[in-house]
Amino acid sequence: MKITVDVDCTPEEARRFMGLPDLTPVHDAYIGQMLDVVKTGGVSRDTLEGMMKNWMPMGETGMKMWTQLFDNVTGAGKK
Repeated sequence: MKITVDVDCTPEEARRFMGLPDLTPVHDAYIGQMLDVVKTGGVSRDTLEGMMKNWMPMGETGMKMWTQLFDNVTGAGKK
């Protein structure tokens, strides 16, 4: 027997139903700080590269994996 249930709700309604916290104020504060850094010219290539490495799973290994994946998808990795 297989039962399928479709739930039609917004992401906000789903978050509340699941009991997850509303992180909108945290997100807004973070985005505000990022915009301030960009507006003051405090972003350099090295800063962006460092942030991307920290955000990527498995650090530099993950970065290489994603680079290879995108190269293969876009055809940039073909010789």
